[in-house]
Amino acid sequence: MNETSKGATNGPDAADLPERSRLSLDLDVDIAVVGAGLAGLTVALEAARLGASVAVLEGRHVGWNASGHQLGTVMPGYGLPVGDLIARVGFEDARELWSMSKEGADYVRTNASEELIPGIALSEGALEVSNVEAGDQLITRLQVLGGDLDTEVEGWQVDRVRDQLKTDHYFHGVYYPTAFQIDGRKYVHGLAALAKRAGARIFEETPVVSIDSSGIRKRIVTPSARLRASHIVLAGNIHLGVPLRRLSETLLPIWRYAAVTAPLGERLAEAISFRGSVTDTDGVDHFRIVDGDRLMWASPETTWAARPERFAGAIQRRILTIFPRLGQVEIAEVWGGAVGQTVHGMPQIGQLRRGLWVASGFGRQGLNTSAMAGQLIARSILWGDERWRLFSPFELVWAGGPTGRFAGYVIGMWGRGSSAAAGALARYRERARAQERIREARLAEANRQAGTRPPRRPPPPGRPRPGRPQPPSRPKSGEGEDS
Repeated sequence: MNETSKGATNGPDAADLPERSRLSLDLDVDIAVVGAGLAGLTVALEAARLGASVAVLEGRHVGWNASGHQLGTVMPGYGLPVGDLIARVGFEDARELWSMSKEGADYVRTNASEELIPGIALSEGALEVSNVEAGDQLITRLQVLGGDLDTEVEGWQVDRVRDQLKTDHYFHGVYYPTAFQIDGRKYVHGLAALAKRAGARIFEETPVVSIDSSGIRKRIVTPSARLRASHIVLAGNIHLGVPLRRLSETLLPIWRYAAVTAPLGERLAEAISFRGSVTDTDGVDHFRIVDGDRLMWASPETTWAARPERFAGAIQRRILTIFPRLGQVEIAEVWGGAVGQTVHGMPQIGQLRRGLWVASGFGRQGLNTSAMAGQLIARSILWGDERWRLFSPFELVWAGGPTGRFAGYVIGMWGRGSSAAAGALARYRERARAQERIREARLAEANRQAGTRPPRRPPPPGRPRPGRPQPPSRPKSGEGEDS
């Protein structure tokens, strides 16, 4: 079963899950985590492993939103492009932040083993492809990633990309051989089972009514009980609700809808040879093969919620546009989830005030960065790890409310339109260059053929050349004239 399978809410140790119930009695713990998504569960798991008493409060159920509805690609980096990251914080801090993102990916790989989470379906490799010809940018990017940031990457030329992806929509690529894919739903529920085994207590259907973060012991009120803790970690993303509306409004809600096709048989192998995940540099397409002959595909992002089924046709058309040889595919399931995107593109990680921590805003890089954040906050609380201060330059910035969402929608539409136009222009230029090369080859062949013919022998003197009229001869002096 993969992350697209319906009802994938049990995961490993499914017998553990019914025991997670609402908080019904007042409780006293070292650390209270608000939100049972990837970040919150990682905090709970790591803190429990380090010996702290932990309670997780979830308003609905484990992994109900974006954490349980992602494509499962794990690779280093952030939502902010690496060049912008270096410009913002300087090379040394950017290098440290990038190293931490790799640690997050390694953490997921360690947990996502068949021994700890059976059926995790791990596969290797991720490819980032460009919609336009970007040879110079490719070289620069490889130098920064491979040289400056010590990341294992390979540059793929156009021919290699198209050998793996039978489409002319993509040009150059950056291949991450150590990136990987997992069953995303299994992973989030596997984290919950691991946290419970480590000693953390998880309470579902327990929304937070109010939080009092003053004093040494902080207080949380729920509809049925109260909880006290020395530390509170806010990992609820955009769904923190009324008690923390000011914090949740620093995130722009981004919905992304994805689909999985019905089995496609041999025609899928004829169109796509690459078995890892594929993303484009403009963030429009994200897809990979699952279950051997099914295609999982994410649609472009939107800032407005809708019924996932509405996007089935759009995803069908997008697949047909990129891979016309697949023809019209059948969509078996569509789902969606909302992530919180910060204005600056970096996650919100750190201490808001003494004993009150935040871990949110992971955007589309959620698997590795949420793992890194969970580890970092647990170690900050229990070991005094101060590396969370590296995220201090990325402050909480209001995302603009409904106006910000509308602006994000317009910018997204404009960006996708610009990407489509740039891609179409790049493909037109490529075809034009190909036609020019064909004409030049034909001309060169014609010249070569002309150069191999034997030279014509000139006619003997005094004899007219055949096929060419001769001018009348002029009479000699004195001939034919009247005397």
